[in-house]
Amino acid sequence: MCCIILLVPAYICANHLNRYVKGGEERTKTINLHDLDEDTDLEELVTELIETEVLITEKQREQLYTLLQRLVDKLLSTEKSKFYLFKKVSAHVLPLTNIGLNKSGTKFVTGSYDRTAKLWDTATGEMIHCFEGHDNVVYAVAFNVPFGDKIATGSFDKTCKLWDVASGRCFHTFRGHTAEIVCLGFNPQSTLIATGSMDRTARLWDIATGREAACLKGHTKEIISVCFNSTGDLLLTGSFDKTVGLWDVASKTRLHSLIGHRSEISSCVFNHESTLILTGSMDKTIRVWDIGTGECLHTLRDHEDEVLDVAFSLSGLLVCTASADGRAHVYETADWTILATLTGHKGEISQVSFNPQGTKVLTVCTDRSARLWDAYQGSCLQVLEGHTDELFAGQFNYDGDTIITGSKDNTCRLWR
Repeated sequence: MCCIILLVPAYICANHLNRYVKGGEERTKTINLHDLDEDTDLEELVTELIETEVLITEKQREQLYTLLQRLVDKLLSTEKSKFYLFKKVSAHVLPLTNIGLNKSGTKFVTGSYDRTAKLWDTATGEMIHCFEGHDNVVYAVAFNVPFGDKIATGSFDKTCKLWDVASGRCFHTFRGHTAEIVCLGFNPQSTLIATGSMDRTARLWDIATGREAACLKGHTKEIISVCFNSTGDLLLTGSFDKTVGLWDVASKTRLHSLIGHRSEISSCVFNHESTLILTGSMDKTIRVWDIGTGECLHTLRDHEDEVLDVAFSLSGLLVCTASADGRAHVYETADWTILATLTGHKGEISQVSFNPQGTKVLTVCTDRSARLWDAYQGSCLQVLEGHTDELFAGQFNYDGDTIITGSKDNTCRLWR
C-alpha cells in the first residue's frame, strides 16, 4: 500500500489520497508543504499537485482542496497564550516513574514503584483503571498513538504487558528479556512494540499474536532508548555503550551503528521525514547523523554539561536540546546555528519538547518547575509552578492545548 503524507508547517497530517500495491511493499509518499500559509492560492496549489504527483488524480481535486483549506484554518487558529492549573492528581502511594498522554489529551497513564500503572480521565482527574500484574516497578508506559486504544507497560520484572484501554484487561504479557525493561514504544501502525532492556537487547513484540518478533542484539551495554520512525520501518536503539543502532524493522537487521560519542547515550530521535537522526550524550554533545549513510554530519558542542534530551519540531525546521547545565538551545536545522538559548532554570533540564505548532518549547527541570518558551525568541512565556519536588516529565497533547507534568512529589499536574 502507499499513502501520501502532507508535510506542513504546523502539523504533520496524513491523508490516504491514493493506494496501490508495488512489489507487495507498503510505501509512503511525502509532499513538502512547509510554505503553506493564509496567502497560498489553494486552487493553484491543487492544480500543481495534480500535475506533479502521480498518486493524485483529478478526481481527488475537491478532497485535496478541502484538506488544504482545513490545514490553513488550523494554521490561523489562535494558539493558547497561557496555561492554568486544571487538575492535580496524587496518582500512587509510591513514587511515579513515568507518564503519558493519549493523542487528544483526554486520558493519561502513570507508572509507579508500587508495581502498578493507572489510567486517568483528564477532565475529572478520576482513575479509570488500575493495571495490576507486574511483580516489580513499572518503569515505562506508553499509549499506541494515534489510536489510543492500547497501553504498554514495561517493568523491572523483565516483562512488558499490553492492556486494553476500554476494559482494562491485559491482552498479552511479553516474556523474554533477562533484565529490567526501561524503555518501550509502539510503531505507528500499532502492530509492534519495541522494548529496551538492561540485558543489552531490544526486542520487537507482535501485538496480534503476543509473540516475540525479533531479538535485536549487538549492544555491549544497557539499552535506554528506543524510537520508531514516522513510517515504522526503522528503529533506533540508544545504549550506555556510547552507540546508537539503526535497525531495519522488516529484516530485523542493523543497518548502521552510529559511533562517535565518547560517553553514554541519553536520547535519540528521528526527524519526521526520516532523513536525519539526532543523538544526545553524557559527553556534552549532540550529533546529527545521515540515515542513508550512517555518517555524522554535525557535532554540536554548545552545552557545558551532560545532554539529557533532544527533540525535533514536527516540521523538522528546529531542534531543541536540554542539558544538566540548566540551559536549552534551539537550533535551526538549515545551518545548525543557535536560534535561541533558553536560560532561567536553576537546575538540570531533564526533558524538552515542542508544541505541535513548533512555536513553543516546554522544559522540565529539577528546580521543581516547568517552563514555556518562545522557540524563536528564546523568551520565557510562563513558569508552571506548584510541584514540591523535581520534575521528570512534561508533555503536550496533539493540539498543544493541554500539558501534563510529572514530579517526584508523586503528583501529576494538568495544565490547560
